[in-house]
Amino acid sequence: MSQQAGQDVLEVQVIQEYPDLPLPGYRHPGDAGMDVHSAEDLVLEPFQRALVPTGLRVAVPVGYEMQVRPRSGLALRHGIFVLNSPGTVDAGYRGPVGIILMNLGQEPVEIRRGDRLA
Repeated sequence: MSQQAGQDVLEVQVIQEYPDLPLPGYRHPGDAGMDVHSAEDLVLEPFQRALVPTGLRVAVPVGYEMQVRPRSGLALRHGIFVLNSPGTVDAGYRGPVGIILMNLGQEPVEIRRGDRLA
């Protein structure tokens, strides 16, 4: 993973199941969080929740965690929320990373493969 200017480097190993999808990354210089993308298409109906795969597996160093947080634009425009926010990926977890999303809006929301989720 990349680092931002002036920050210490923390090695996080990433296995990418779908090389055509972008790795998590910073959208703009100075961003605090990286964007994570959907690995599949789906439609979230109002008040439906789903575990959305990212196609990633990570090895977070012992003593650290990776947090998954909602994107404010999805929340404001569509009512999409990361249900267990902030989600935690612990250092000992090596399984696939998924994002638990819920549609708190009144309309179905289409999520496409490659969309930024969290």
